Amino acid sequence: MTYPPNGDSQERAPDSAAAPTTVPAQRRGAGAVAAERLRAAATTEPGRLQIIGAVLALLVVAFGVVTALEISGRASAADDVVTRSQPLSADAASIYRSLADADTMAASGFLAGAQEPRDVHEQYEKDISEASRLLVKAAASTDASSSSWHEITTLNELLPEYTGLVERARANNRQGLPLGGAYLRYANQKMTNELLPAAERLYAAETGRLGTDSTDARQWPFFSLGAGIVALSALVWMQRRNHRRTNRVFNHGLLAATAAAAAVLLWLAVGHTVARAELREAMAHGQESLDVLNNARINSLKARANENLTLVARGAVLTADGEQDKYETDYSTGMKSLGAQLRSAEKLADDLRGSEPVAKAITSVSEWQDRHKKARATDDQGDYEGALEQIIGSKGSTGECFEQVDRALQKALTHEQGEFTAAAKDGRGALGGMPIGAAVLAVVGAVAAIAGVNRRLSEYR
Repeated sequence: MTYPPNGDSQERAPDSAAAPTTVPAQRRGAGAVAAERLRAAATTEPGRLQIIGAVLALLVVAFGVVTALEISGRASAADDVVTRSQPLSADAASIYRSLADADTMAASGFLAGAQEPRDVHEQYEKDISEASRLLVKAAASTDASSSSWHEITTLNELLPEYTGLVERARANNRQGLPLGGAYLRYANQKMTNELLPAAERLYAAETGRLGTDSTDARQWPFFSLGAGIVALSALVWMQRRNHRRTNRVFNHGLLAATAAAAAVLLWLAVGHTVARAELREAMAHGQESLDVLNNARINSLKARANENLTLVARGAVLTADGEQDKYETDYSTGMKSLGAQLRSAEKLADDLRGSEPVAKAITSVSEWQDRHKKARATDDQGDYEGALEQIIGSKGSTGECFEQVDRALQKALTHEQGEFTAAAKDGRGALGGMPIGAAVLAVVGAVAAIAGVNRRLSEYR
């Protein structure tokens, strides 16, 4: 029996052991295959150029997308300031003023006796109608889950109760019954203790929402600025790399992409800076002045109502300590607040059109206080009819001064409202068109970057 030589088996054994084990491509993950191909491409200059071109295009597009999204949010908040928040805040202030003025007119009409002056009654009806209209308007623009909605609901429930009490006071006053004064005082208490506080809370809530929208619109777009700097830096780096390898100064495609990215970044920085400045101006001067003037006008209305009620009550309503007339005390407190607010408004006014009406109001308030002292002295001497004439008379009365104050404050409010609206619209306008413009320029920049890299790649074909 013969056996094969041992040498042959020894030579074949190592060959079979050393045979490589290959793994089919389909058994490897797609990510591993892509990574392998990417590594292979990165070993050649054309491959590197393709990778760089894709990254540049992606960076430019990402810059455009982030800018469009962030500025869209800022522009939306700026638009809310102009079209929603500030108008609602102004309407809330008007609701407060209308209610306070209605209370003043009710007291003035009552003091005039059984035959209420027609103009006074018409103004009362106008105030109630205006407050009702603005409440309906505010409800249509307010979320049912918000605190503003709760205050609007409260006001809608209380307003009919108030008007009912005023009508009872009028009916008794026409018949010469003293019960009319009690109804009017009860109506004033409901207005002072329930309606006006609810209106004040509504105004505070809407003004707070205005401040939030303004803050949102003025926030710096840090992500957009960061993405822009990264994209622009990458484009500049690629041009320097291209120059070092080819000694060519310019690559038209890369130059166009750089110009597009720089344009978006410059537009973003300048546009948002202007928007921030205008919106800050609107809030710091316009809205702050409006807030002070609104409070001043409301205090003048409340002071006038308390002045009238001093004569209606004839000392029947005292302060908590039982020593002083409540309405006279409230009048004095309101006039002090009015004086302080007018001085603040005068300081905030940044031009003659804003300061002149405030100065007139300050002068009229001083005259009002002097005439009020004389009327109180007349009433203290027992001359009720004389004091009544000094309070509600057509000439030389405190009512004349009150009307002068009210007209001056209305003029100042109109001016400051115009200043706010103009500045806020300028701020909104500075952001207008930027989201779409940034997206378009980003697409142009990405295409130009790819074209520039492809121009370089064509040299290897």
